[in-house]
Amino acid sequence: MQLTVCELFAGVGGFRLGLEDTEHFKVVWSNQWEPSTKMQHASLVYEARFGAENHSNQNIEEVSTDAIPDHDVLVGGFPCQDYSVATTLKNSKGLIGKKGVLWWSIHRIISEKKTKPKYLFFENVDRLLKSPSSQRGRDFGIMLKSLNDLGYAVEWRVINAAEYGMPQRRRRVFFLGYHKTSPLFEFMRKVPVKDWILEQGTLASAFSVEATSQHVQRFSIDQSLVELSEQFNAEKGLSPFLNSGVCVDGQVSTLKTEPLPQKTGQVLADILENGSADESLFIAEEELPKWEYLKGAKKEIRRTKAGFEYNYSEGSMVFPDALDQPSRTIITGEGGKSPSRFKHVVQTSKGLRRLSPVELERLNMFPDNHTQLAGISDAKRAFFMGNALVVGVVKEIGAALLRKIQELEE
Repeated sequence: MQLTVCELFAGVGGFRLGLEDTEHFKVVWSNQWEPSTKMQHASLVYEARFGAENHSNQNIEEVSTDAIPDHDVLVGGFPCQDYSVATTLKNSKGLIGKKGVLWWSIHRIISEKKTKPKYLFFENVDRLLKSPSSQRGRDFGIMLKSLNDLGYAVEWRVINAAEYGMPQRRRRVFFLGYHKTSPLFEFMRKVPVKDWILEQGTLASAFSVEATSQHVQRFSIDQSLVELSEQFNAEKGLSPFLNSGVCVDGQVSTLKTEPLPQKTGQVLADILENGSADESLFIAEEELPKWEYLKGAKKEIRRTKAGFEYNYSEGSMVFPDALDQPSRTIITGEGGKSPSRFKHVVQTSKGLRRLSPVELERLNMFPDNHTQLAGISDAKRAFFMGNALVVGVVKEIGAALLRKIQELEE
């Protein structure tokens, strides 16, 4: 069996690496476009690694659906934005999302495709489940409702890669959609929701969990998209979406879960380029006080540009980073020599140094030098990894999805 894949917001190809590693997924079309920049660095890396054929470097909002081939699986790690419904149109299919909000590009592609993808596989930051602050959970509710209207059942889970043996503590929400034409849709409707979340679901078979509470929270999202956008959690309470859940036929069921105990996995020390790191990564002795200040605890009076004084405080960070634990989350500003509170610093036999581009790639489980390309700086390579996902998570979920489909078809 081979499933065809379209990859949106492809970056440097994390989804493709994870899925095609199973040999049962084939990317037949991809899109990567970075707004407000002339040089499309990520797209150049993607083309260098996978070829330019069937790859689009065009604003996805301007891509015709006719240009996108029919496919089995639609994947992407899209930006976390304000997903509110901006306008409705009379005598049309219903809505226009805010311009530049890329969830509505996904929605447009699915809604306009005559043959809809049977499976959806998306990734986002975990705060998606509780944004915006004025209506906690509204954005994710809008997404679930719009997918429900398009004929999909959805399951989601917040996954921290390090809790399953991977070398980086990176929490992301992953969610899968099953179209009503797929065998998984009907199967999901028949299985009790708690059993699906804990045992029988695709995400549960990829990454085992247990419930931290026996109580499954349930509610419906049967309003229109406009009503949901305006009214969801208008009382400004906590988000109703817990870290695991499903949405079937407009009914949401959500449960707090935690990973089952795992064997010790990779740690920061395992990915280091011992003895081969570039000299430019090492921190000069005269720079150490700046690093120590930024990493240390602070309780001080600061002043705004307008002259307003305020009390500022923050706790200390481990400095240098612990080598016997998975790393902290990579950020987009990881590159460059300037001292920073959030950049990784490791102790080596030669002294303290920052992480190399290859080490950052390893923390996301990319091949060594995947992002190395003429004209692309180390800082830009670090930026790519700050935006990327952990390939191992995608690989495991993809393999679990394939197993589920094969079991049902047999």
